[in-house]
Amino acid sequence: MVEFVSPSSQHSPDSGRPATEVMPELYILRHGETHWNLAGRMQGRLDSPLTDLGREQAERQGEILRAAGADRLPLLCSPSGRAMATAALALPGRVPVVDARLGEIGMGAWQGLTREEILADRPELADDSHPFLWKFSAPGGETVAQMQARIAEFLSERREPAIVITHGVTSQFLRGALLGIDVSAMSGLEDCQGVVYRVAQGRQDRLETGLPSGPRSRI
Repeated sequence: MVEFVSPSSQHSPDSGRPATEVMPELYILRHGETHWNLAGRMQGRLDSPLTDLGREQAERQGEILRAAGADRLPLLCSPSGRAMATAALALPGRVPVVDARLGEIGMGAWQGLTREEILADRPELADDSHPFLWKFSAPGGETVAQMQARIAEFLSERREPAIVITHGVTSQFLRGALLGIDVSAMSGLEDCQGVVYRVAQGRQDRLETGLPSGPRSRI
């Protein structure tokens, strides 16, 4: 049985621009667990296959979407293989609209490395308590401003409800923008796999089955 819960429900604070009042409902999914997630490697714009658990998580997301009556909505997807594989397992037979703006944060020279390998070269990053802002320090990587710009552009084009399949950090920025919170506050947003985040009217609800959704894993 699919259960609909909202332990992560949030209302946006007064952020000045009431964007959430006019945005259509979005069902936002992170891709299923990958082999590099399991190994703790930064994927960024690189890729690795879904694990057995990752494939189960993707199928579970399809169950959630169908139970919510949202499975026939337009399907928008990151071009990464792990996101496309998640789309194929969650919604078999659907052809997603691929949008590069939904790709994960570009981590430049750090892609493929573990956090421990990165800290060996940049030990000062260990003092950064924010769970993802340090990832924007990668040599040749994406900046916060670049991430915000592509998310804002993507959202400016939304006119109807849709399913969005993306990644951990990108999902946090996307949902943060919809909720009207700043980058620092986005650290409090989950990035679970195997669940669906429904965001509408400045509110986020986590839709899930009764099965474990896994930890807040790496990019």
